[in-house]
Amino acid sequence: MTEISGFEHVNVTVRDVRASAAWYSELLGLQQIWDEDSEEHGWVKVGLYHAASQMRLNLTQHRSGSGEPFSELRTGLDHLAFRVPGGRPALEAWQARLAERGVEHSPIKRSAFGDKHIGDVITLRDPDNVQLELYAPTD
Repeated sequence: MTEISGFEHVNVTVRDVRASAAWYSELLGLQQIWDEDSEEHGWVKVGLYHAASQMRLNLTQHRSGSGEPFSELRTGLDHLAFRVPGGRPALEAWQARLAERGVEHSPIKRSAFGDKHIGDVITLRDPDNVQLELYAPTD
């Protein structure tokens, strides 16, 4: 039988791998678990991990990269959504955390398919302009 059980990791290209790793670690509580610099392949990579969710986020800085900020209007990644347990009260706590750190973000917004409320969400951008969502599903 062929099946999958979820993402093993997500890898995002960034302009400054050290700055992005620090930003994700500080804001989301991710721990750096590895760091690799490959002259041969022309990149520097950092692996981040969130133990409670077992989520892995890898960051790659390509030495030959354009240095342009991310745009979801180009083919490829649109955004990353991080699941937030605890519903709207948890998102309210996230609003306070983001404000304390000076991270621009949206108000809490309702997420729906048609008339069905499926969750609430805060949107923000990382240092490379990747759109992130803090998403609390209604479950």
